[in-house]
Amino acid sequence: MSARAIMVLGTASHVGKSVIAAALCRILANDGVRVAPFKAQNMSLNSAATPDGREIGRAQAMQAEAARVMPTVDMNPILLKPTSDRSSQVVVLGRVHSVQSAADYHTRRTVDFFPIVCEAYERLAQTHDVIVLEGAGSPAEINLKATDIVNMRMAAAADARCLLVGDIDRGGVFASLLGTLELLDAEERARVRSFAINKFRGDLALLAPGVADIESRVRVPCAGVIPWLRDLDLDEEDSVSHDDAPRIARRGWNATDADTVRPLRVAVVALPYLANATDFAALATEPDVDLAYATRADDLAHADVAIVPGTKDTLADLRWLRERGLDAALVAFARRRYVFGICGGLQILGRRIADPHGTESGGSEAGLDLLPVTTVLARDKVTEAVRVGVAAWPNIEGDGYEIHMGRTTRDATCAPFAHVRRSNGDLIDDGAVSADGRIAGTYVHGLFANDALRHAFVRDARARAGLAPPVRPVASGAARDARFDRLADHVRAALSLDTLLR
Repeated sequence: MSARAIMVLGTASHVGKSVIAAALCRILANDGVRVAPFKAQNMSLNSAATPDGREIGRAQAMQAEAARVMPTVDMNPILLKPTSDRSSQVVVLGRVHSVQSAADYHTRRTVDFFPIVCEAYERLAQTHDVIVLEGAGSPAEINLKATDIVNMRMAAAADARCLLVGDIDRGGVFASLLGTLELLDAEERARVRSFAINKFRGDLALLAPGVADIESRVRVPCAGVIPWLRDLDLDEEDSVSHDDAPRIARRGWNATDADTVRPLRVAVVALPYLANATDFAALATEPDVDLAYATRADDLAHADVAIVPGTKDTLADLRWLRERGLDAALVAFARRRYVFGICGGLQILGRRIADPHGTESGGSEAGLDLLPVTTVLARDKVTEAVRVGVAAWPNIEGDGYEIHMGRTTRDATCAPFAHVRRSNGDLIDDGAVSADGRIAGTYVHGLFANDALRHAFVRDARARAGLAPPVRPVASGAARDARFDRLADHVRAALSLDTLLR
């Protein structure tokens, strides 16, 4: 393996591994280094399509963007998409391999999947100078460590120097750093060249004695303390950030606000199996939009737009909507306001969804009957990078991607929402839209990441809500690249990276 390797480990999930790995990718790219990200195994419902129509974790696509390279399946050879608390769809090199229980997967992964992981890493290593690897969870999960393929086994295979990251914002950072290192064996500890404390807010002088004490205890130097960075707005990997997302109950929406220049109130239904929550990242940054997540029927009362997002288990989430009364609330909402569905959300807005092969949770259910479409879940997954144009917004196009098991059929009288061109050149109709345009759905993820399409959606939705046109649209493409540079500068200033990068 020719490339040098740096690995970002964490004391737990969501300590900032993905973002710090992205920062290292941008730092090295800005220094003229050919760098690529890598994560052997990723568990996430946020995924992305590569240009050749394969599926990888969203975080690795984001890190590739930071590294200024195109994403490939070799950057995330194994993707696990949970289908329940005890099973996951296993995606290998961007294609669905199987659905396995957690017990079966953990038993077989070192034999069945680790050779595939190493081959993918080798291909990356032959064409780049440095690979920035990301671990998963904690490397010290002693119940799983014997068959773990994403942390220390991968670090050894890549001969990686490791940075251990702890999150001080959630508390207990010193205990978590000490405990993690204590549970590693001697060879594994030798790979940890430094540690960092992330998400710090406060007086650094008050933290310094603790840092000095923990350095003496673990005999590993501190690379630095990374201050909290506000309004970064880069893609999150998993559902932890979704759990922390703004809820409508906190927003102060009310029915008496007649101000026509106020922000558009967008309620995203917080489905339990919500997938690709990154669809809403750019939309949430628009000053003319106030986006929050809905979990109850009452949350829709004062919204202007309701969005039913993608889901990894459409039928299970449809049943959840009914249990909470959100199905009736959405139907009532649709009589007077704008409802939009993405992927699984499109399916839910239709007449019926069938899963004859048990691709997800199995069975057949009536949908909300807001669009004249029916869906059957197939055995194989459509994964495509696409170019999309929306019929209602002429002369505007953008990039997106499809990732779905469903095959949806429209009634002959129903118009498509969009037209998409797939990577093989095929031009197909996508989604559906009601005759008055008030209810619509699409299979295209990433729609709102395109400035022109997002601005058209906001203009349209604001007009339907009786609000004034938007006055402060955001150009997210240039702003997003600037955020990567801002992140890189922030991390470079906070950390002494010589131990890792020299």
